[in-house]
Amino acid sequence: MIDHLGITVSDFDVSKAFYDKAMAPLGASLLYMVPQEYTGGAKVGGYGRDRPVFWLHQGKDMPKDRQHVAFTARSRAEVDAFHTAAIAAGGKDNGGPGLRPHYHANYYGAFVFDPDGNNVEAVCHAPE
Repeated sequence: MIDHLGITVSDFDVSKAFYDKAMAPLGASLLYMVPQEYTGGAKVGGYGRDRPVFWLHQGKDMPKDRQHVAFTARSRAEVDAFHTAAIAAGGKDNGGPGLRPHYHANYYGAFVFDPDGNNVEAVCHAPE
């Protein structure tokens, strides 16, 4: 149902460095930068596997409430690698890799805060 989503970041270059590393274990990378003449001068870029689905938009006014976004991992190993890469890229741990049976029996996720405090998750729903 969701085609794409975006979050506002305070420093595009800092966030890009974080997401470049955090998304790599999930097989995703920065696929497109919108030409700044179409964005009012703001840096806007989209990440994905085959097409951009997760967008960063540099903004002056940060939302008061931080966002939560969960990315689908194809395996539990990808969840583990995402968490390791995100922490190495400067993310703050918000729940290491593991089962979260209060969601469902096979919910295996890991959570980190990005440079702006957004709660970013990788999750695998497949039984191991």
